[in-house]
Amino acid sequence: MPNLLCMGEPMLELNQRRRQPNQPGGEILYLQGHGGDTSNAAIAAARNGASAGYITAIGRDAPGESFMALWAREGVDSSTVARNADAPTGLYVVSHDQEGHHFTFYRAGSAASRMGPRDVPEEAIRGARMLHVSGISQAISHSACDAVFHAIEVAKTAGVGVSYDTNLRLALWPRARAAAVIHAGVARADVALPSLDDARVLTGLEEPDAIADFYLRLGCPLVLLKLGSKGVMVATADRRERVAAFKVEAVDATGAGDTFAGSFLARHLAGDDPFTAARYANAAAALSTTGYGAVAPIPRPDAVNALLSGQS
Repeated sequence: MPNLLCMGEPMLELNQRRRQPNQPGGEILYLQGHGGDTSNAAIAAARNGASAGYITAIGRDAPGESFMALWAREGVDSSTVARNADAPTGLYVVSHDQEGHHFTFYRAGSAASRMGPRDVPEEAIRGARMLHVSGISQAISHSACDAVFHAIEVAKTAGVGVSYDTNLRLALWPRARAAAVIHAGVARADVALPSLDDARVLTGLEEPDAIADFYLRLGCPLVLLKLGSKGVMVATADRRERVAAFKVEAVDATGAGDTFAGSFLARHLAGDDPFTAARYANAAAALSTTGYGAVAPIPRPDAVNALLSGQS
């Protein structure tokens, strides 16, 4: 079984493109892609050397088949993916106008949102070394929220590490509920991956050091506070360090946080200390912004190491 199991909802992406971009009335095409924060993280981990698998439910539909093919190509174990003939795979549409890009989600009643505690693959989790979940994993439905909490408890009881990425999406749930659930998850985690923007909303605090202290006091022993272009603060009870970001020609930051999470966990499971793993993950996340989409630009170790060597 995989060393790393990620849990959440994958979503097929349909990204609007015009056949002739300079003609607003021209034919519109939709390019198919793949999204979902924890799926992205699993792929990033696999590309960077980890044995990774995914826990979810998807429909017996064309989007579901597309994900099964994607995970097979990427070496992500899908033996813990359930197929549901009565519920669809979620999807979202990206449209573009003069004000930027906009997302329309179609996830209500999706197969992943119907997961509950009884659907958690307990034996697979017990056989892993790390379980990775996120705020989105818990926001999509009450039953999915309970499923994630159950998965966390199975992992903790078995001595399996837990990683939690806040990934706050206020369109999915109220701030007060999000804060209560996410903080309860982080309190049981071994690795917390909040972004500065998320943490400011969830905690009401502004300064990175105060935010790191908040999450450490919850009981999580390792906090990686993502600071965007300013890198990441890595905090433990006895050491705190800011790991600088890497300068690249960024064109699209979609999925950069997921690339950071998956790449960090790959190196963490490989035995790197948190500060070394965070520097590697910073480089991987930076490179992921140099291409379009969440999956295609996720780098592999040769590209990451080349960037690390050039800025060492």
